[in-house]
Amino acid sequence: MNLENTGIIFEGGGMRGVFVTGVIDYLIEKKIFFPHVFGTSAGACNGCSYVSRQAGRAYGTSTEYLGNPRFGGMKSLRKTGNYFNPEFIYHEIPDNLYPIDNETFKKSGVDFKVAITNCITGEAEYPRIRDLHDDIKYIQASASLPVLSQMVPIDGYVYLDGGITDSIPVMESVREGNRKNVVVLTRPIGYRKKPSHAIMPVIRAKYIRYPNLVKAVENRYVFYNRTLDYINKGVEDGTVFVIAPLGDLDIRRTEMDKEKLRKAYEEGYFVAEGLIDRMMEFLED
Repeated sequence: MNLENTGIIFEGGGMRGVFVTGVIDYLIEKKIFFPHVFGTSAGACNGCSYVSRQAGRAYGTSTEYLGNPRFGGMKSLRKTGNYFNPEFIYHEIPDNLYPIDNETFKKSGVDFKVAITNCITGEAEYPRIRDLHDDIKYIQASASLPVLSQMVPIDGYVYLDGGITDSIPVMESVREGNRKNVVVLTRPIGYRKKPSHAIMPVIRAKYIRYPNLVKAVENRYVFYNRTLDYINKGVEDGTVFVIAPLGDLDIRRTEMDKEKLRKAYEEGYFVAEGLIDRMMEFLED
């Protein structure tokens, strides 16, 4: 099977991303590796373990440390401005506790890009990840949720969650020349995002110096739904294949219920298993 000019896209969604980890483990088990990988937020984090060929790692790093106070929580948010502890998540875990196989990652030949949001311009950017030690700042930026995270400074700019501007970077994959794309969602088919009116007063107050960021957050639902329309058209045209939860996962962005997370992981694995024949036909057509 020739996967040239074919991409796979992993959506974010905070802890809903455990659905994606189930899909990833099934793909690794079946030795299905795409040459072009795109991820946003939790999808960016999970994509690291997919490219490094480490089955079980994406799920493990999402769930094994939930009871550890160093992982995060309200105390961390009050003390550091980060609900999830970036030093623990982006350094202690991948360097020591659950090491990422950076050598396999670098030798994979995979073109891996993640979406991040420039807080000054309010626009999405898509840095390539070539080394999981040198480029970990981009993964952190992609997954830094507004309000719950500090901005990540990179090269004179500051960045937050790529999901603000591009939760599902399928259009970037097409711009890169990929004629077919597999999109792994964390919302069920038919979901539509609504305006986030309740959070906007907090966003405007916290990011008063970043008007373009505020506008991007305010209009997030517009771009998200436009992307869903693009995906639906791609499904009709035979250029996009979707793997999605069967229904609402009932998981919050900051979910700590391990049983809920386990069930979402298993759903991701079994949905991928159930769709494998159709996906292979899509890729071979």
